[in-house]
Amino acid sequence: MNAKVTIPPSCSLAASTVVFVGRDCLGNWIARERNGFFGGLFVSRAEAFKYALFENGHHPETVFEVSREIDLDIPSQSIDRNEAL
Repeated sequence: MNAKVTIPPSCSLAASTVVFVGRDCLGNWIARERNGFFGGLFVSRAEAFKYALFENGHHPETVFEVSREIDLDIPSQSIDRNEAL
């Protein structure tokens, strides 16, 4: 029996990666890494937590729900367009 292993994109980050889950100003659910290395917009709280746990290597002790408003502001990185093509 072969099993497909899915490795999260953030697997190179530390196991103690802190992820915040909360709502934005429009009421959308957000999950974002403390420093903005990854994040996403979700239709439900459950999906936001599922993503947060997947991305941080299933460490629930480092996922925090915040009561204040949060934004999905992931820093842009300078990309050489020729390099991307």
